[in-house]
Amino acid sequence: MLPSRFGNFEVKAFQEGIKEHLVIYKMPLNDAPIVRIHSECLTGDAIGSLKCDCRDQLEYAMERINKEGGMIIYLRQEGRNIGLLNKINAYALQDQGLNTIEANHQLGFSTDERTYEIVTTILHHFEIKNIRLLTNNPEKIRSLEDIEIVERIPIVMHANEHNRDYLNIKKTQMGHLLD
Repeated sequence: MLPSRFGNFEVKAFQEGIKEHLVIYKMPLNDAPIVRIHSECLTGDAIGSLKCDCRDQLEYAMERINKEGGMIIYLRQEGRNIGLLNKINAYALQDQGLNTIEANHQLGFSTDERTYEIVTTILHHFEIKNIRLLTNNPEKIRSLEDIEIVERIPIVMHANEHNRDYLNIKKTQMGHLLD
């Protein structure tokens, strides 16, 4: 059990190599539960950085799942899976004028290093075959094998002066489905 300021949830951990992922869920997990695939963001989720919309998305998902049931699959893929150290180095490059993609490339990484194979494994563990996916990221939609996405639920947060350009890059260069 995991009581939180958003409500009472159940949790289960999954291991993938050396990474440990967390599933935060609330019953019912009906025929097509709401599922949020959320990648770890220490600066946003825990510290409240305004450079991204991660914390806002996580909190929105927790509030909605508390009301309707479903799950958050919290993947330990900090900084689009480049790690905390490299993410902070990318922040420094962004402070010098590079955008989030250019910073990753400057550090020798692709635009997005995340993978989602474990998500299908987790959903199969819970015997879930159909979901309503809470996402704006088309890569998450494409990556789920053997899972039917019966609905994509947008999760659009308001921009602020610190993340406006970041969100625009996600939309224009990464194909995120932002209104």
